[in-house]
Amino acid sequence: MDNVILEMRNITKEFPGVRALDNVNLVVKEDEIHALVGENGAGKSTLMNVLSGVYPHGTYTGDIIFQGEICVFHNIKDSERKGIAIIHQELALVPYLSIAENMFLGNERAKAGVIDWQETRAKTAELLKLVGLSENPDTLIKDIGVGKQQLVEIAKALAKEVKLLILDEPTAALNEAESAHLLDIIVDLKKRGVPSIIISHKLNEVEVVADSITIVRDGATIETLVKGKDSLSEDRIIKGMVGREIKDRWPVRNCAIGEVYFSVKDWCAFDPMDETKQVLKNINLNVRKGEVVGIAGLMGAGRTELAMSMFGKAYGKKITGTMMKDGKRIDLKSIHHAIHNGIAYLTEDRKTAGLILINDVRENISMASLKKLSHRLVINRNQEIQVAEEYRQKLNIKTPSISQLAGNLSGGNQQKVCLSRWIFADPDVLILDEPTRGIDVGAKYEIYMIINQLAASGKAVIIISSELPEVLGISDRVYVMNQGKIVGELDKTQATQESVMRCIMQSSREG
Repeated sequence: MDNVILEMRNITKEFPGVRALDNVNLVVKEDEIHALVGENGAGKSTLMNVLSGVYPHGTYTGDIIFQGEICVFHNIKDSERKGIAIIHQELALVPYLSIAENMFLGNERAKAGVIDWQETRAKTAELLKLVGLSENPDTLIKDIGVGKQQLVEIAKALAKEVKLLILDEPTAALNEAESAHLLDIIVDLKKRGVPSIIISHKLNEVEVVADSITIVRDGATIETLVKGKDSLSEDRIIKGMVGREIKDRWPVRNCAIGEVYFSVKDWCAFDPMDETKQVLKNINLNVRKGEVVGIAGLMGAGRTELAMSMFGKAYGKKITGTMMKDGKRIDLKSIHHAIHNGIAYLTEDRKTAGLILINDVRENISMASLKKLSHRLVINRNQEIQVAEEYRQKLNIKTPSISQLAGNLSGGNQQKVCLSRWIFADPDVLILDEPTRGIDVGAKYEIYMIINQLAASGKAVIIISSELPEVLGISDRVYVMNQGKIVGELDKTQATQESVMRCIMQSSREG
């Protein structure tokens, strides 16, 4: 075929108890952005790990043909030498090293074994300019935002003379402005002769930038859609991903909303690293029984800080204000105290703070409720197994066994394990921070249904999401945050993307 840079033929990869890839085929051209989409656990990341040498030759069957040559990659270095670079969803940067040090880590600019720092900094500045960054090369990675870190990763790939760039969920943790800028960079790289493969669950972005889209389902290639030949609409992509049309993205919830059940008043908190910096400023909000309340705002507005501060002061210093639950004032001094008082928090960072990745599914589900499963400090393992199996089936967690390590699950299934833990804990107030980040449309729908069921059972639910359509689609009422303050409160009939942004812009002008 003309201008084909990559062909993966009949790739099959098995793990104990599961076939992750089953004769998958992929063709990428030299002049395109090729999207790889599918539900969580469909095999997308596994296929890219085969291509990049994370899973070495011999652990799979099939052929990788790059620039017309059959390739055998035993490790990542082998694939990088051919010009294939992968940027994983969890960025591989060292936070306490500078941008320049990260840029050439393992690829040092050295003479006679001594690093040439002048050349390193000069080359770093040149590469940063290519991706639209003006940062000082000596700036520490920890001092720049996630959006800029993502661009540093791309610049790092360019330093290795990349010929094919693979990006796994590149915009998952970015706001709309940062996402748009990153996608512009990827399009610009294509114009300069660097094609890319993008794995993404943000189908609206895929629809805009992709020239071709390959859909995988249950470890097999379903079809490849080509711009100008096939429809690349979200509905068409979703149909290929899940095998059916999803007409209602937001499931309807018809449940009675009761009296105010949980509230905070005049809630303030300061940065734990700088106690002179106030992060939360006189927050007032409430949630009723059976109600889903959304918190919208741009990245840095203080949404996660608010959620964590309410969850047993998991974030912040000098926290002041009043917290009420079921008409009674409560003072939560710790996370343990919060759980004991029926408040749960689903973190936005499931891999670092939400799961113990080296523990199995069973242990991750039960860990917040061991008192319910023990007698005289001895855990009833049979009961623990029954609970884990029940939630595996109830939430449709795709795993061959509850003994599977949490770190081996796909992102969507990891999220369902986190949700299972808190549903089993049976809290009265559930705070969900980015509950669908990095997961596919089918799994999102399942999680929306779970949220509806929780509300229908009388729980008070707070949801935080960077995807504004999601907040608007599943919430009964929306609070808008900006610069650590509540700047708007909108009911379902008032809440639109325009009204939310109007609240933010107006508060910024006044500020």
